[in-house]
Amino acid sequence: MTEKESQTNLQAVDFEQWMKIAQQDADTFESMRLVAIEEIIASAPEKNRERLRCLQWRIDQERRLSKSPMGACIRISRMMWETLVGEESLTSHLHSLTESCEAGNHTAKPRPHQAQVIPLRPDC
Repeated sequence: MTEKESQTNLQAVDFEQWMKIAQQDADTFESMRLVAIEEIIASAPEKNRERLRCLQWRIDQERRLSKSPMGACIRISRMMWETLVGEESLTSHLHSLTESCEAGNHTAKPRPHQAQVIPLRPDC
């Protein structure tokens, strides 16, 4: 393991050190950032890894579309808020579960626009 990789040990992340590296050597910082992200995704249960990679791709696209680090922060913050309180959000699903339980129905309400997925290839 290289020194850069060992610095991404998530148990020992030193914010001040990372900030200094970001200010002094953007390429090294970016490499460290990518290694840290990969470590986090790799440490997740296998069933969640693809979803995490897709989410990271979306975050990276928001960063790429931003003109500044603050703009990227605002765009990513909006993404998080939309996931929490927007349509089809965590909050709306929790409300559905609560209403369902209060009505004596202990199963979740079906989503309004669900469809059966039919595999096009026999190996799917």
